[in-house]
Amino acid sequence: MKLGIVGLPNVGKSTLFNSLTKAGAESANYPFCTIDPNVGIVTVPDERLKLLGDMYQSKKVTPAVIEFVDIAGLVKGASKGEGLGNQFLSNIREVDAVVHVVRCFEDANVVHVDGSIDPLRDIETINLELIFSDIEILDRRIAKTSRGARNDKTLAKELALLERIKAHLEEGKLAKGFETADEDEEEWFNSYNLLTAKPVIFAANVAEDDLADDGANNKGVAAVREFAAANGSEVFVICAQIEQEIAELDEDEKAMFLEDLGLKESGLEKLIKASYQLLGLISFLTAGEDETRAWTIKVGTKAPQAAGKIHTDFERGFIKAEVVNYKDLLEQGSLSAAREKGLVGMEGKEYVVKDGDVILFRFNV
Repeated sequence: MKLGIVGLPNVGKSTLFNSLTKAGAESANYPFCTIDPNVGIVTVPDERLKLLGDMYQSKKVTPAVIEFVDIAGLVKGASKGEGLGNQFLSNIREVDAVVHVVRCFEDANVVHVDGSIDPLRDIETINLELIFSDIEILDRRIAKTSRGARNDKTLAKELALLERIKAHLEEGKLAKGFETADEDEEEWFNSYNLLTAKPVIFAANVAEDDLADDGANNKGVAAVREFAAANGSEVFVICAQIEQEIAELDEDEKAMFLEDLGLKESGLEKLIKASYQLLGLISFLTAGEDETRAWTIKVGTKAPQAAGKIHTDFERGFIKAEVVNYKDLLEQGSLSAAREKGLVGMEGKEYVVKDGDVILFRFNV
């Protein structure tokens, strides 16, 4: 999974990125200190893996990972070259979802580029810049498609679609609200990789005082939640400064620190949950002496396609999947004990993989 982090300058975007990835992106109280897109890889915390790894005494335990791309702070007019312009947006065209950091805290020591705190205005500013960036992409595609559209019905149909999407964006609407008419249009639309078509997770960045009650009394957070609900997005409340402190701690200290703050989980864990939910993702597991590993798949994935995640040969030569729920496996202490209790199923090509399934694939190539 790949997530792109966007936001205005000085909203806590790079502080959050640093704390999530411990990658050390420069973070300072002046706009545009993030000039190159920073990329960081984060492992997905999963207690199931540790327990299974211990049970099998696995030589290696491999969690699922998320790649974060941190983009230089956008400002109003970035599409016209203001600030650093929007040249960095190309770096997030390939992401699965956009994490939009929104400032919901007051702090006289941290300047806001627009001089005041207004989360909805900030969201609109960023959305407009993403829209302008998408229109640029469409304009290039329209110019290219126009050349052959007179003599080619397929190109003429695509050109009409491009012009409809552009008109939709020019009304200030996001591409994810655009409706395609048929499968051809759907395929073309997806191939354009428009930024405003991507799912969005809002990170409402609050002061430490607002963290324990999850921003319940913060007007800015309430406004972001309302906006997100109306636009099919997820929201999680975070204090980037606190996340940075958490990032410096080991696991035991982290648990104590969170408890002292009255928190059940870190911002990273909240973000991962929101991402999996928004993108409809789950994890299945493979376990053995050599390696115990988590594999991320879409909800509704069938056994052969899940096998293909491990290796294309597994999908091509799929015969059966031996499936047991991780809790049952841990309770019984071994796969053979779980088999004896009738807790292991032999599943065929139509089996839909569930979150927490531990699977042994049988295949023949």
